[in-house]
Amino acid sequence: MRNINRIAIITGVQDEADAFLRDQSADREASPFGDYRTLYHPRLNKIPAKLAVLCSGIGKVHAGAAAMFLRQHFKPDLFLVIGTAGQVSDGEGDCFYLHESVQADYGTLEKFGDHGGFTHYDAGAWPIGPAEWSPFAALPQPDGLGLPHARIATADCFVKCPDRSGYLRDALKADLVDMETAAVAQIATLLDIPWAGIKAVTDGANSESSGDFHANLERAANRAAREAARFIELL
Repeated sequence: MRNINRIAIITGVQDEADAFLRDQSADREASPFGDYRTLYHPRLNKIPAKLAVLCSGIGKVHAGAAAMFLRQHFKPDLFLVIGTAGQVSDGEGDCFYLHESVQADYGTLEKFGDHGGFTHYDAGAWPIGPAEWSPFAALPQPDGLGLPHARIATADCFVKCPDRSGYLRDALKADLVDMETAAVAQIATLLDIPWAGIKAVTDGANSESSGDFHANLERAANRAAREAARFIELL
């Protein structure tokens, strides 16, 4: 495994960023996305890591742009996406290690309103001809973390539809859905920088999701933040 001394942490929602090591002193620096925190040598098992924590804002463009910004200004050895997600599978647990991610809305649409009319392709590939796609693979989970694995599907939409959830589960073998992770994973892959992700569940990606998300945001953000701190300790 590469030496990982600088970790860029990206979240989509400010509550998710604020939950991470909220009691640690940090330098605050301006970015196009708002202030981000740089933590020098946080007291995590005396690991001499340097961390940058940035809330990109919601969506793939914000997340990918934040990853590029941090690449230029922070030069991380690892991108780490943390926060919350909707769950579309019946996997057990309320917090997951994202071992894979996939772009859920990249491909060819042939028939609007019909899931069968959408053909998935690898993000960035020509969406024409024989269809092939594969997930972005994350850094292997370190020994001792013990979180259940999950594949997360990322798209620029908040999923509140059971039919869509079932499609993502069945067609893409997804366990979770969000709006940022695969964009960061794609940037990381292009730059040959490892990535990882830890997400806690707020909702079931169904008709109750809006209310459940707000009701469970603080709890899930804190849960993901705690596991992210353990993850860093174990690197």
